[in-house]
Amino acid sequence: MESSLAMFLYPLLLSLSLSLFIFLLLRATAGRRRRLPPGNLGLPFLGETLQLISAYKTENPEPFIDDRVSKYGAVFTTHVFGEPTVFSADPDTNRFILQNEGRLFESSYPGSISNLLGRHSLLLMRGSLHKRMHSLTMSFANSAIIRDHLLLDIDRLVRLNMDAWTGRVLLMEEAKKITFQLTVKQLMSFDPCEWTENLMKEYMLVIEGFFTIPLPIFSTTYRRAIQARGKVAEALSLVVRERRRESERGERKNDMLAALLDEEGGGGGFSDEEIVDFMLALLVAGYETTSTIMTSLCETPH
Repeated sequence: MESSLAMFLYPLLLSLSLSLFIFLLLRATAGRRRRLPPGNLGLPFLGETLQLISAYKTENPEPFIDDRVSKYGAVFTTHVFGEPTVFSADPDTNRFILQNEGRLFESSYPGSISNLLGRHSLLLMRGSLHKRMHSLTMSFANSAIIRDHLLLDIDRLVRLNMDAWTGRVLLMEEAKKITFQLTVKQLMSFDPCEWTENLMKEYMLVIEGFFTIPLPIFSTTYRRAIQARGKVAEALSLVVRERRRESERGERKNDMLAALLDEEGGGGGFSDEEIVDFMLALLVAGYETTSTIMTSLCETPH
């Protein structure tokens, strides 16, 4: 019985695998027929993803860009994360693109990132919803809540983490930890605790999935990231539901989540899924950039 089942399943699996490979090959070669700047699309589907990931994991990822700029020019084409991608190292080109975003150009992200961020992420939104979320974020960033508490929170969290340092300290990792704690505090009013530690562990797995091949069947890292994303979303959803109940009782905290829930009164409230995706995007938005700036400031002599 088992041998008969195996004889049936093996050809089926082989056929499915072959069909998937042909589909990916056709999709990849279709991108090669487009009019794109000079460059190298690499292997079908994989492209130069592995080279980019390898470069990103080193202390000096710039040669990935520099080598191709010297070979193809400041604007070149490659193929990463399953999609043909144009890189620009030309300031004038970059300025033109940024000035015309939403008119001549539309921002987008590789599938590996967009799948993990969620369809309601601020980074992926379009139109009126994006304007509404962006306006709400800027209003909160310029509010008295931030002015009155942000510097105090930064000082407290930096001191809290420095007091726990023993032995050798990896500055970048500590900066990332402080950045995450600060963002969680501004979003949901949580101080560092076991819950935030567990959230950060899952969040780190999500971040790792940004820089991998976006196919769970081929990438263990991406599969773990998808699973971690589900855990992060569930944890944030529980917080949102609890805060809704608190709001109904007339209780309110001074944070970004409260500002989102306050929108309910306008009749156009956000769903739990929209709020969760939005908060996840804000966690991502400042994570690498803020921690990098913090590290650079600490390393730069004054």
